[in-house]
Amino acid sequence: MPTVTAQGKVVACDRGANLRQVLLENNIDIYNGPAQQINCHGFGTCGTCAAWVEGDVSESAWREQARLGMPPHNRERGLRLTCQTKVLGDVRVTKYEGFWGESDRVAWTPGGKAAAAR
Repeated sequence: MPTVTAQGKVVACDRGANLRQVLLENNIDIYNGPAQQINCHGFGTCGTCAAWVEGDVSESAWREQARLGMPPHNRERGLRLTCQTKVLGDVRVTKYEGFWGESDRVAWTPGGKAAAAR
């Protein structure tokens, strides 16, 4: 069973689970500030659940690539939309500051604490 490490928590989930759902179900703050209420609820259109994801996950599909290719995001940063990402193995998540998680400043790391800018 894969594990997701994020914001100081390690949680187990089923292989193929939606990363956003795993985070939300375990009270991990994937949304910054007002994005907690103003988001697309997992449709992949707003980009507010963007995070740095390390580990065994699904490939990025067209919807995710399209959204991350529009400002304020930049596809070259390598962020993922957690709502469009399936967990296939162990995963570590880092969330950045900003409404869309677009900042270079870290909001939280897999271990839970903010770290240096990426």
